[in-house]
Amino acid sequence: MQTIDWNLVLDREQLQTVTLDDPQLMRDILGALIDDTSRQIGLMELAIRERDSRRCARLAHYSRGACSNCGANAAAATLIEIERRASLSEFDECRESLLGLVRDVERLKTAAAEV
Repeated sequence: MQTIDWNLVLDREQLQTVTLDDPQLMRDILGALIDDTSRQIGLMELAIRERDSRRCARLAHYSRGACSNCGANAAAATLIEIERRASLSEFDECRESLLGLVRDVERLKTAAAEV
């Protein structure tokens, strides 16, 4: 059983497994993941502003799945936190976690450039 290091920006082994170790596919997948997660950040921000806990939690859940499947562990961990906080209607904490997610995505961009 493999344990997940939630602090790891990019679990390259996980990404290699998902992409069958194809470097071009790794870059394509990471590019799509970064673009999609960035779009979801805007949608979560709107849900937080509108105090729509259900929508925010759903968006975070969707993005978390994509991030964890591709090895974007730190972003996935932050999204788990957003989903949990949203389900409790803790919107100030969601906002703080969302700022952390923005930082996670920036770190993921740097890691992606090295793939």
